[in-house]
Amino acid sequence: MRATDRNNRQLAVEAAAFGIGYTSMLCWASACLVATFGGEPLASPYWPVIPWLRTDTTGVIAFALAAVSLTISKYLRLRQTRAGAIVRHPVSRTASAHAVQAIAETAAVLATALVIYLSLNVVTHSVTLRLQLTHLWPWPSEGTVRVIALGICVASVSATRYFRSTASSGASDQAPASDRVSTAA
Repeated sequence: MRATDRNNRQLAVEAAAFGIGYTSMLCWASACLVATFGGEPLASPYWPVIPWLRTDTTGVIAFALAAVSLTISKYLRLRQTRAGAIVRHPVSRTASAHAVQAIAETAAVLATALVIYLSLNVVTHSVTLRLQLTHLWPWPSEGTVRVIALGICVASVSATRYFRSTASSGASDQAPASDRVSTAA
């Protein structure tokens, strides 16, 4: 298989994962809007063609799908090494470091969105803060999830900042000056 074919296939998978993740976030956001401002109960179907799939269940599934898809997309984006590509963070890292960075960046976005949604819920109907987050599990409450999401924000934004800082400084790519061997004659 030629390298360009493999690169094009990887780009297609990365693009598809991002498209699925983006659309899943949009679906989750629409379920959140219904939960926050809608007059219809969350037990009503998200899409009447699938009457057994509740709006709140659709939101949970969409959020989980977004987490997986956006992490895969970011990981593949970080691992791209095609010739001639403009690389925003040109750091040579291990696959596991790329995976941690992809998870951190995705978690930062999703946790932020979750805090915003749960905060809007408090504004519109504060009684739900003490209620369980979803009918799928008896725990945690919306308030507990909001605090957990804030904790995830601290960790993930800090990790993202670290990875981006080391990428721009080139610290991971270069050996200390004392370890480099001069090739000049």
